[in-house]
Amino acid sequence: MPAEQAHITHSMLDTDLYKFSMWQALYRAFPDNQAEYRFICRNHPQFPLAQLAPLVEAEIDHLCRLRFTDDEIAYLQTLPYLKADFIDFLRTFQFQRAYLHVKTLGDQLQITASGPQIHVTGFEIFVLSIVNELYFRRLHREDTLAQGEYRLATKVNQLIAHRDSQQSQARRFTHPFEFFDFGTRRRYSRRWQEQVVATFTKEVPELFKGTSNVFLAKKYGLAPKGTMGHEYLQTYQAVGIRLAEFQKAALQGWLTEYNGQLGIALTDVVGIDAFLTDFDVELARAFDGLRHDSGDPVVWGEKALNHYAKLGIDANTKRLVFSDGLDIPRALDLHHHFADRAQCGFGIGTDLTNDMGHTPLSIVMKLVSCNGKPVAKLSDSPDKLLCDDASFVMRLRQIFRQTV
Repeated sequence: MPAEQAHITHSMLDTDLYKFSMWQALYRAFPDNQAEYRFICRNHPQFPLAQLAPLVEAEIDHLCRLRFTDDEIAYLQTLPYLKADFIDFLRTFQFQRAYLHVKTLGDQLQITASGPQIHVTGFEIFVLSIVNELYFRRLHREDTLAQGEYRLATKVNQLIAHRDSQQSQARRFTHPFEFFDFGTRRRYSRRWQEQVVATFTKEVPELFKGTSNVFLAKKYGLAPKGTMGHEYLQTYQAVGIRLAEFQKAALQGWLTEYNGQLGIALTDVVGIDAFLTDFDVELARAFDGLRHDSGDPVVWGEKALNHYAKLGIDANTKRLVFSDGLDIPRALDLHHHFADRAQCGFGIGTDLTNDMGHTPLSIVMKLVSCNGKPVAKLSDSPDKLLCDDASFVMRLRQIFRQTV
């Protein structure tokens, strides 16, 4: 097929690191889990996504023919937190087409992945990047690439100006500005994400500290970035643990699996206030820091710093990672606010890899049930709730005293 219409997925590494870290944790702790993941589009596309169904089917068929190559396995073996038994599982792993279902309902595109969790969890990022790229192929204009390159150059100039201003000032922030690419799932295209990563690697290596995309991290010698996502903690809502204790059990499970590595905890599965109630001194000392993914980031950060202070922990030894809807100016503002009190990192997604003059899709593929039980996320942004079982949501709210 022509190069511009080549298959979207070309490598089993073309996904986010946190899929591997969660995958290993689930593989080793709950190998028999059954789960369902569901695709959702949260905004209004310019044409019905249902029109993409046949193309999505073809891309999924192609994905399910791929395997990890010997070279990819060798790279994964260099990541010190991935264990030998999990690597051996990946050697023979292949996505099973029977576990991924693509349907349409009117104008809506419906995609579900259901089956053994250790076989379906990996579909998420691939499905999202497939839908995204197919959608934007349809919208591509003659000036799209030029728009993207202009906006990318503007970002580089903003970062260079920040870097130069810091180098020229007598007073500098206690902790430097560092950012990462978190844009695989909603990228304009695979090739554009690579151009973005290559540009930042070349132009601002002092500030650009990695990418969530494992393939690009390997290719450009960058640190792959990511730890846990919502599905990891939500899984603990459905594995026989008292619901009031699921979050603490998940965090303890992560420490058992990674023993101090990949130590950034996600805080918003049942809201930051409930998280901090569970995040006792033992956990706070053991984890390297926290990740923000919903709600007001300044309010979130102040709550995190106050919590560390109450526990007698110097927040300068911890890291606050911001990853919710950021752009470069907002990330720089947040750094200015917090960088004299804690280490900071900024995972920037859509604004890096899909700032091309089109309105991006807001798409997710979330865990909705595990072992026949509902799971839910009560984040600090109420519009991110995804759960069909109202009684389960009410029970979660009652247990964790969330009233939003």
